[in-house]
Amino acid sequence: MAHPYFDAPAPRVLAHRGLTVPGDSHVENSLAAVAEAVSAGATYVESDCHLTRDGEIVLFHDDNVERVTGDPRLVADLRLRDLEALMADRGGLLTLRDALEGFPETRWNLDVKAAAAAAEMGRLVAPHAERVLLASFSDARRRAALAAAAAAGAAVRPATSAGSATIARVLGAAAAAPASVLRRLLRGVDVLQIPQRQGAVRVLTDRLIRRAHDAGVEVHVWTVNDVDEMRSLVARGVDGIVTDRADLALAALDG
Repeated sequence: MAHPYFDAPAPRVLAHRGLTVPGDSHVENSLAAVAEAVSAGATYVESDCHLTRDGEIVLFHDDNVERVTGDPRLVADLRLRDLEALMADRGGLLTLRDALEGFPETRWNLDVKAAAAAAEMGRLVAPHAERVLLASFSDARRRAALAAAAAAGAAVRPATSAGSATIARVLGAAAAAPASVLRRLLRGVDVLQIPQRQGAVRVLTDRLIRRAHDAGVEVHVWTVNDVDEMRSLVARGVDGIVTDRADLALAALDG
């Protein structure tokens, strides 16, 4: 049975770090960016989580805040109030707690960016597990967050996508391994979230899409901003598009 996270119709448009369009004064992963994505009609929002010095989970992609604020310090070295001040004129800081409670209809695709964040992330998402997918390049980090959610009494396991090591094994198995091998590799995984290419290596293939679907696993592709490319991927069977332009994607893929 599919996880309740996937109850919404496909293809899924995942608003990458919210929505920021040319001319906006707010930055990615801010309160304003998420609000704009939701206002545009996004059901799914993709974001990234780090732990502050005083133990709060905040939505930030990088381990430092220089790219979006100009301040070179690490998130882990900043207190919540420091980040709130830095983000005050950039769309507003969004903590994970406020994201989950402030956008109760939104489904969250959350990347565990730091090992130190995994336990607190799991605890916070536990009451909302039916509308949360936990992701990470690190299988160890995402599994730690899943375990923390279970320990905190989550009624269902949060959905989850495969980490880099699992994806590498799946890519090798997809070429010729029996279905039983692929299903074993994908046990406990709901979706493969992948780029089309990694350097010279073609990651997304029609065979991978077909074999993932045979194993009951969705395929989402990141990060796609060209509308024609989105339509082509969906025509090939891709279930979800991670995009910086959720507004364009929703208009292009509606119906």
